[in-house]
This record gives sequence, C-alpha cells and structure tokens, in this order.
Amino acid sequence: MKRFLWILCLSCSISICSWAAEEIQTVVIHAGNLLAIPGESPAQQQSIILRDNRIDAVVDGYVDPASLPGQVELVDLSDKFVLPGLIDMHVHMLSEISPSSRNDALYITTSMSAMRGVYYAGITLDAGFTTVRDLGSEPEAIYALRDAINQGLVSGPTIFAAGSSLAATGGHGDVDGYIPELLEMWTPETICDGPIECRAATREAIKFGAQWIKITATGGVLSDTATGLGQQMTDDELTEIVATAHNLGIKVAAHAHGADGINAALRAGVDSIDHGTYLDQESIRLFNETGAYLVPTLLPGIKLPESMEGNPFFTDDIKDKAYAAGAAAADNIAAAYRGGVNIAFGTDSAVTPHGLNGEEFRYMVQIGITEMDAIHSATIGAATLLSQLENLGTIEAGKIADIIAVDSNPLNDITELERVSTVIKSGKLIKNL
Repeated sequence: MKRFLWILCLSCSISICSWAAEEIQTVVIHAGNLLAIPGESPAQQQSIILRDNRIDAVVDGYVDPASLPGQVELVDLSDKFVLPGLIDMHVHMLSEISPSSRNDALYITTSMSAMRGVYYAGITLDAGFTTVRDLGSEPEAIYALRDAINQGLVSGPTIFAAGSSLAATGGHGDVDGYIPELLEMWTPETICDGPIECRAATREAIKFGAQWIKITATGGVLSDTATGLGQQMTDDELTEIVATAHNLGIKVAAHAHGADGINAALRAGVDSIDHGTYLDQESIRLFNETGAYLVPTLLPGIKLPESMEGNPFFTDDIKDKAYAAGAAAADNIAAAYRGGVNIAFGTDSAVTPHGLNGEEFRYMVQIGITEMDAIHSATIGAATLLSQLENLGTIEAGKIADIIAVDSNPLNDITELERVSTVIKSGKLIKNL
C-alpha cells in the first residue's frame, strides 16, 4: 500500500510539474474601435490581451507583442470594429424547416440530428454568435452536442440547453399532424397535465441534463392544429413548474404568444417570455414588476410569410396563425421596449435558417430599438438572463474571451452585424477575413 501511495504521489507531482511547465498562450488583439461594454461609448486604438481562454487586460494604445514574455500571437484588428461575442437566446440547433420537415421525422435518426446540429452550430458560430440558448431539441442529441463543444471535440457556440419542452397534452410542444399510432409513439416524455405531473416532468428534465426549463404556455404558430395562440397550460401547472425549477436552481423560459398566456406565465414567475406576440399593457406592467425578460424573435414573423406558399410543411392552419402573428408582433414588441421591459436577443433559428441570426438586429432597429440597445440585448442583456454576466457579455479582464469584429461601426449601420469578419471563441481564433 505504501509503495502504491508513493507511486501515486510521484505521478501527481510529475503531472503538476508538467502542467506548470506548459506555456500559457498569450494573444494580443489590436482593436481600431472597441465597444468593450455595450451601453458605453466605443474607444479607439485599444489592445486586448488574452491568456488561454480569458481576457487578461484591456489597455489603451497598441501593445507591442515583443514586450510581453513568451510566445505571443498578434491578431491585427486595427481597421475593424470589435465587440463582445453575440448571444442568441432562442434557437433550435438540431433542425431547420424545409419542405421535407414533416417527413423527416420518419427518416432522421437521433444520431443524424446530432450530426446536423454540428453543422448548424458551426455556421452559427461563424456568424458571430459565440453562445446560444437552445429551447427545444431532442434531449440526448442536444446534450451530446453541448458537451462535445464544451470538450473541444467540435466547433460551435457554447450551448445552454433545455431539452424537450414541457407542454400540455395536445398543446404546442406535443406532437401533432400524424396518424394516432405515431402520435402515441412519438409523444415527448415532458408532456404533462396537472401540477403533480408537471412537477415530476420538471424534475425529470433537470435530472437528465436540462439547464433551462422551457414551457409552452400558449399555442404555437407551427403546431398543425387550429387551436389558436391563447393560453394552453393552466395557472396551477405554470406555477408548479416555475417553483419546482427555481427550487433546483434552474430558470424557466415560456413560449407565449397570446396575452392571457403571457400574463399567466409572468404571474407564475418565469424568467423569460419568448415571442410575446400579443403582449398588452398588463404584460408590460408584469414584466417591469417581476424583472422578467422579453425575447422577441421578430425574424420568423418577417421571413415566414415570404416562404410559406408552395411549401407543404405550412398547412392552412399554420399559415393562418403565421400571417396574423407576423402582423401583430412589431407594434407590441415596440410598445414593450418603450415601456422599459428588459429585452434579450433571440431569433428562433430553425424556423428561419441558421447562420442568419444577425438579421434579427435590423428588424429590432426598424421597430424603434436603438442600435446600442439592440447590441446590449445580445450581450449584457442575454448574459444577465443566462446568469453568466461574470463570464460573458462584455470585453473586460477576467471574462471568457468571446470576441467578434466587423468592418464598420454597427452603431451607424446595424446590418454590419450580418457580416461578421472575425470570431474568437474562448480565446481561439475561429474566423478572420
């Protein structure tokens, strides 16, 4: 036993010495214009010093890499506008709507969904989104993708995943549109009715890896039913889910279109309302009272009407809801913004193509959100909602080195964020055009 302990200690000592001897990678970024903290004014001619995957310092002027010890890599962005990596708070990373989507359920395996997710994750990161919140994907596949990215096995944004949505039987989030035998076979395990079932479903989701709970408080546009966009989960179900999740330290996001469901979810204490299509003045009051965030997802309301005709995925029931929701969203989201509601950026990518996430900014600005506030929503606002502001959302010492650059100032032209030229994720240069 003594010999074993001596060998173990020697092995540990060698490992520690080897680790200490490893050279810490240092990167110096020369930023011509730097929006380090969205909401504050950009600074010119700044140097960002990275050590491993963290920001070590931000200093005035251009630091000479030769002045720093060890081997130092220079990333010259002196002709670029540099800002924090972007965060999308509403994606579905394993899929994307296409004319074959309804039939894909018969042919696409869980493993293939994960492989598709690797591809979608790559193009999302390439678009400048270094972090995402996935609000509804097959649990095993999305958790595997999340973990593979965290372990450096594949390239993609950091994923905070909810797994399957909690939903009422027959509601949005349940399976629909197929023959009864398939409906029974494919019903998600997170479908629940009544507070006791919903409490168990919440615990089950968290047990198997959910970092967020996503509930479908109202009907949804893409459900192939004529059940509308009003409240579907009952008040006692919503309250029980939120209390159970919060007791386990997990936040709750509510898919909600109709005002009745939005307001019920806010009264139950959810942390975010996603979509918020028909929110009203009572909704705005409840948002401000509770501090919950609105994740608007304007992009589908613009893009879907352009692409639905001739696509067999979009049945008449879906099209009717999509046209009405798209027409209503802009005015109501603008009213929430004017009313001081907390806003975090989201796209609902999968409903629209992955990699086009940056187009959401232009529609936010079109409804009256300032360019700075739009950027804030995708950085500090989103990081705060994720409870990750100590790591993400700004370019400051100690934070994870998630950094992007564009050619020109997006405060003057927000569409610059549709053309991200440089992406650095956790200190690693992913793209530099």
